[in-house]
Formats: sequence, structure tokens, C-alpha cells
Amino acid sequence: MKTFNASHFISRELSWLEFNQRVLDEALDASNPLLERVKFFIITSSNLDEFFEVRVAGLKQQIESDVVERSVDGKTASETFRAIRRRVRAMIEQQYRCWRDELLPALAKNQIHLLDYEHLEATDRTWVEQYYRANVRPVLTPLGIDPSHPFPQLLNKSLNIVVQLEITRDGETDRRLAVVQVPRVLPRLVRLPREDDRRDFIYLGHLIGHYLADLFPGTKILGFWHFRVTRNSELYIDEADVNNLLKAVENELHNRRKGAAVRLEVEATCPADISHFLLETLELDGDDLYIIDGPLNPVRLMAIYEGDHSPELRDKPFVAPIAPAFRGAGDLFSVIRQRDVLVHHPYESFASVVDFLEQAAADPHVLAIKQTLYRTGGDPRIVGALMDAVRNGKQVTAVTELKARFDEANNIAWARRLEEAGVHVVYGIVNYKVHSKIALVVRRDDDGLRRYVHLGTGNYNPSTARLYTDLSLFTAQSDFGEDATNFFNLLTGISHFQGAKKLILAPFTAHETMMAHVKHEAAAARAGKPARIIAKMNSLVDQELIEALYTASQAGAKIDLIIRGICCLRPGIPGVSEHITVRSIVGRFLEHSRIFYFENGGAPKVFLGSADWMPRNFFRRIEVVFPVEDPALRERIVTQILALQLADNTKASLLAPDGTYARPTRKKDTELRGSQVEFMALALGEKKTRRAHRPVKRTSPKIQVVRSPQ
Repeated sequence: MKTFNASHFISRELSWLEFNQRVLDEALDASNPLLERVKFFIITSSNLDEFFEVRVAGLKQQIESDVVERSVDGKTASETFRAIRRRVRAMIEQQYRCWRDELLPALAKNQIHLLDYEHLEATDRTWVEQYYRANVRPVLTPLGIDPSHPFPQLLNKSLNIVVQLEITRDGETDRRLAVVQVPRVLPRLVRLPREDDRRDFIYLGHLIGHYLADLFPGTKILGFWHFRVTRNSELYIDEADVNNLLKAVENELHNRRKGAAVRLEVEATCPADISHFLLETLELDGDDLYIIDGPLNPVRLMAIYEGDHSPELRDKPFVAPIAPAFRGAGDLFSVIRQRDVLVHHPYESFASVVDFLEQAAADPHVLAIKQTLYRTGGDPRIVGALMDAVRNGKQVTAVTELKARFDEANNIAWARRLEEAGVHVVYGIVNYKVHSKIALVVRRDDDGLRRYVHLGTGNYNPSTARLYTDLSLFTAQSDFGEDATNFFNLLTGISHFQGAKKLILAPFTAHETMMAHVKHEAAAARAGKPARIIAKMNSLVDQELIEALYTASQAGAKIDLIIRGICCLRPGIPGVSEHITVRSIVGRFLEHSRIFYFENGGAPKVFLGSADWMPRNFFRRIEVVFPVEDPALRERIVTQILALQLADNTKASLLAPDGTYARPTRKKDTELRGSQVEFMALALGEKKTRRAHRPVKRTSPKIQVVRSPQ
């Protein structure tokens, strides 16, 4: 077997940037509806914001530290930072060229205009004047910069205007700089009044720019330019040293808004001396400067997309049906008692999960509900069910993760409301994030006490459940119920991990279990037996598992990886990974489910879970991975879900050994396959029963894929 060196691994940061390029590719794809392209343009920028706030901020801290080391791909922090800078600058050039040359003209053709003040008609100017006086001017604060007025503390990702002005006093003329912060409390796009279907907007920043003379009377405005600062947004909390985790997180959230600057964005017309002044003031250098020829902070452009207008410029609407097993069932518990139920979101409605909790809250036979909450989105149905359950006399426990990145404030607010309602709220385990997706309902049935368990790959968030692809498993199997009970006791009490019969838990057994299954496939291949691995996840970073996959490939095991985002494994290296393929699917829905298939000598094992194959998931989070034991559900996952994703040749991109991605080449007569489109058709019963490509070869007869396997 070959040894594995740095050249066999891809930089985590550069791999993530390739993922964001695939998001951008959806904006570039003229076959997508126009407003969907605009949405992907916006998401590209939102993703980059978080990347700089967390990953680039961390790299800059490494560079400034005394520690010099190489990452798994052989790069130092400085080398990685330089590679990021080159890649990001090329990406934003492509992104904004798309905006200027394609999206803006196409929006205008469809009666959606972003207008400059100079192009407004007289009636619009009158309306804008009134809007400025009534809504904008009262909340503006002009900030001069001089020895008595230091440079202001600008909030993370806020849009600002730097103003160069000339002032004459006592016969002497002096040039000064000032800053005006564009208020976050106002919409970034101001919609102009129209009696027809036109949707005309003016940028709030441009509107403010026109009235700068009103803010600085007695001066001459020489120029103004928009700029934006991105700051380090990681939370730094030593949980072992805090008495009140809730208070510590709240304090750190306040500090996040003022963290060290890591990126400066300026509009393309900004003079070099002004950019240099801003860099110097923010303690940045030219490597941290990004010149934007287009709107800064595109996230606020979502106003163009929002609303019920222009259906012809959007994806066709899709309303997910109830999963077949629950369709027409008044009592979900009676269905789950009979057999396990698998629900494929967003193709089958997340309402089944909400109904499960609401029925548990109202059912007089239910004694207790326990649930983990990572990102609820503040949905009143989820937290409302828990509150209702308390009012109905049930024992209710919610394990709420305060450190869910960028959802901390929302989770704190809802944790407090739950506590006020009488829910017992637990904030997890010190130094670990509770990332598990599990709910336990204890019910007194006619034949005795029974535990009903919901396990998922995604969050308890009905809003994102319409956009993310995830899987839910409902079961009343006693071993699952016992494991779930022990799991919650571990989180809420003071105890050691006692093991589990069915559930695979991080940081206790998940890593070694996944390693064991990969090694088992390698041993089977060496013995000349069928060996196959299919793994679907968001990210693959863990070095040990990557090396184990390489070893399995060298032994002859066939490995297909479906990885939406980061992948540090290089497929197709001769003698190392030529039996491994990696594909990423980026489309209408965000691929979020985690599925792990192992051939296991002809007795396949399928696992679902909340954990990606990353060190943080294995060792710094509380995660749950669980087996799918019902043969029919296992077949559905293998012959329908995984098979269709492996057959996707429209939204899938294949990873090459050099770390780049490309859409698979298709022969002229090749059938176009889009897994997300086919899943929607299957869910709605619009697709004829067909045999999906089986991703594994076994001696057992092939099972025909049907729309209602449950």
C-alpha cells in the first residue's frame, strides 16, 4: 500500500471556495429562471461573508501567532491565505461581471429596475425627497474624522459611506473625511411607488449620497464612496471557566459585532488614497482589500426576489405532500407502532414532524417529551408544541444549543421563552456543541409504556425544511427508545457514556465505528468479496477516514462519495484513489442529508445521521448516527435516493484529481437526469415506476423502485 502525503489532500479552505463557485455557477447558468439566478448571486456573497468571518479570520490569527505548521495539504497559513486571496478575487470578478452584464439587463427587460437618482423622473424625485425627510434623515448620523472625532467603530458587515469634503474657515480651505453609516433599520432597496407592475428601486446608499450636502452644510462634497468591513465573528468562550454559559454567550455576541477587521470592500470608483486610509485605520493591508464593481452587501438585494411577483421568473412551485405512510392517518403513534417510517424532506412534508410533536403535546397518554434544538428558526409550532405540552401537564425537556453559529441570539431568546413556559431547558455539555437531531416521546399505550423516537439529519426548523434535503426516521423499537433515554440522561445529568445498542454517538463511538466499517470493506475487497461504500454528506475533512478510504480503494473497493461542500480527498490518483468518485450536487434545494452505505459482504448496512466526516463532528460535537433496519426503507434509500443522486448528470459536478469540479460529459443520446427534479416528480406521483440504477451489485434479486415503499 502507498503512503499518503500532502499531495493527496485538498486544502479545506480552497475546497470550500470551489463549493461556492458551484453556487455561483447556478447564477451564471442561463437555463435557470432569472430570479433564481439572482438568489444564487446573493447566496454566493452571503457564503463569502461567513467564510471571511470564520475561516479567514482564523487563518489570520494563525499567521500572527508564533506557531508555524502545515495543514494536511502541506500549506502554511500564509500560503493558504495567499491562495484564498487569488481565488476569491477571481470569483468576485466573475460574480459581478454576471451581475452587470447578465442579471441587471435581464431584470430591466422584465420590468425590475435598479435606478440611479440621476435617472429618476421629476415625480420620483419629489417622492424620494419626501421619503428622505420623513424616514431617512432622522436616523442618519454624520461622523466627522479629525483629532477630536476619531474614526468610528463600524459594525460587522455594515454598509458605510466615506465622504471627502472641503471646508473653508478663516479664508483657509481644508479637506476632511467623514463617515455616514447606512442605517440597517431601513430597507437597502427603496421601492418607488408605481401604479403598474413595474418594480423600480433606488439604493438607499445612493439616496443618502445625493443628500450628503444636507448632512454637511457649509462644505463642498468632493466625492463619496461606499465601503464595508467584515470582522472576526468567532465566539471565544472558555466554558470550563464560566459559571453561566447563557450570560457568557450573550456577552461574546456583543463583542462579535466589533471583532478584528479581516476584510475591506470598497466600490470600484473609490480613489486609492481613500482605500489606503481605510486599510490603515482598520489595521489591514492591501491583501485584505477587495474592489467591488457593483452593489456592496448583495444580501440586502433579496428584496428583488421576495414577494409573490413574477412567477414566470422562478422555479415552478412545489408543495410537498404528506409521506405515504402518514397520509390519512389521524393518529401518528399507531402508524409508528406498526413499523418504522422514513420521510424524505423537502419532497415529503415536514408537517409530519410538527404533527408528531403537536400530537404528543395534546395526547393525554403522553407523559414526557425530550428534544434537542439546534436551529429552530424560532418557529412557533415547534417551540409552541413544547410549551403546550407543559400546560397539559407533561414533563418537557429541551436541550438547546446556545453556540449554533449565527443563530446564538435567536436560540437564547427562545430558550428564555421556553423556560418561562415551564420547559426544563438544558444547554448541553461543557466544551461540546449538541448538534444531534432527536426527539423522544414517552407514552402510556394500552399494552404498557412505549417510547417513540424521531431521528433526523436536519434541524427542527419548518422553514429550512422546505429548502434542505434531509431524512427523518420515526421508530418505536424498544432498543432505539432505550438508547434515546440514555442519551438525554447523558445530556441532562451527571453521568458517563454507558454505550448504546443502536445509536452511534459522537464523540464516543462515531469515529471508530465509521473507521471500522471502511476497514471492513477494504478487508472484503482484499479477500475478493464484493466491497462498496457510498457516503453522502456535507463535508469530508477527517484525515484518518480519508486515508482509510484511500486504503480501501487500493484494495479494490468501489467508493462513491456525494459531498455537497468541502472535500479534502483527491479522487482518481493512480494507485491511491482510482476507485473513488466524488460528486457534488448544487441545485434548487440545499443537499443536507447524511447517508452512509456499506456493502458488508452482501448484508448491506445503511446509516443516517447528523454528523459529517469532520474532526469537529467526531470529537467536538454531540452527534447521533443511526441505522436503518427496516429492509424496505433500506431498499428505498439505496435504490431510489442514492441511485438517483449517482445518476444525476445535470446538477452534479465531478471532482477531478486537481481539485477542480466539472459537470459530467454526456453523450448526445444520454438521458438528462436531475435527482431533485425526479424526487419531486416521485413525491407527486408524476413519474412512472421505473427501475433506478442500482448503485450496488448483489446476488439478491433487484427490487423495483416504487413511489410508496412504505
